[in-house]
Amino acid sequence: MIVTSASDYREAARRRLPRFLFDYIDGGANVEQTMRANIADLIDVSLRQRVLKNVSDLSLATEWFGQRSALPVILSPVGLLGMLARRGEVQAAKAAAKRDVPFVLSTVSVCSLEEVTSQCPRPIWFQLYVLKDRGFMRNVLERAKSAGVENLVFTVDMPLPGSRYRDAHSGMSGPFAAQRRILQALMKPAWAFDVGLRGRPHDLGNVSRYLGKAIGLNDYIGWLGKNFDPSISWSDLEWIRDFWKGPMIIKGILDPEDARDAVRFGANGIVFSNHGGRQLDGVLSTAKALPTITDAIGNDLVVFVDSSVRSGLDVVRMLALGATGVMLGRAPLCSGRQWTGGHNEWFVKTNSVPKGGGTLPTTMAAVSVGGRRAAHHSVEIFATLSRPALRAFASKSSISSKAV
Repeated sequence: MIVTSASDYREAARRRLPRFLFDYIDGGANVEQTMRANIADLIDVSLRQRVLKNVSDLSLATEWFGQRSALPVILSPVGLLGMLARRGEVQAAKAAAKRDVPFVLSTVSVCSLEEVTSQCPRPIWFQLYVLKDRGFMRNVLERAKSAGVENLVFTVDMPLPGSRYRDAHSGMSGPFAAQRRILQALMKPAWAFDVGLRGRPHDLGNVSRYLGKAIGLNDYIGWLGKNFDPSISWSDLEWIRDFWKGPMIIKGILDPEDARDAVRFGANGIVFSNHGGRQLDGVLSTAKALPTITDAIGNDLVVFVDSSVRSGLDVVRMLALGATGVMLGRAPLCSGRQWTGGHNEWFVKTNSVPKGGGTLPTTMAAVSVGGRRAAHHSVEIFATLSRPALRAFASKSSISSKAV
């Protein structure tokens, strides 16, 4: 098939992956209302074209916590990435490093911290869940420090696993799950050979190293269910703030009051997120709620955002709504078949970024945030998209940035 867009990559992934894996990355919680709203509300942010503004010398490079990024994007933490492509976390980290953007490794990755950092030329970020086993949390934080990790992303919106109906139907969970997964794998011989056989071991690398035994896919759901901690509160995070001397980013903030709590806690940044619609169904989309967060905290924190960002145009929409950086999950995941070559063509094809560097496909766009906020939150890019202009989105409710 011809692959040119994020939707093409999604279809390519559907054809290549066993159903239980495709539905795991493609699905959401309950009836997936929030997941659909994430996409629809973001698309509804209008783009306004401007012309004759000299867009010949543009840069999308930025810097977070002392680390440069060639684009205002980060590859999000994704569990079981090593099941989507052979040693998938290693390949994704290398792809991100090749494009000079950050990669965040998940707690529940297939490849361990040590395996990824030993093969990635750029420092990675690490994501940690709130878990009952504080010994594991301290162990993995110590290992992250030893591996050269500086930025910690702490996920707080999963006190319990979400209800994902697709997983029960697909074989990720539910009755006869293991047998159904084997049957599905046999029906996808390319994946079975490349990942199923050549991509072993298929365990939770970070957890297995701590426990001293392999924790495989059969144990994945059970281990998560036993270790997520519904009793967690801000005070329980204080020992982590004291232990971790580097930047700490709280992921899973969706309410202005929680954002203010993050400021009081001493976080360095937040990820404004509804977990891609995979956790609590029925909450607001990130595009609709993001302006309330930036109004609430101003410049007190670095504000990242995720959930259903599929292209470079979507990245610009989120930046215009107030984010200073955008985390990408599903879209680059679906292009995992391209990782084997040591680079990720998703960066080129869906962001229109030439291999020698370049721009997002929006150099003729101006963004106008519609709805009830339009009267006081109108943002215009005037076809420059330079980082100073984009950075100003997060600090001003009205800006007119002229070309330089």
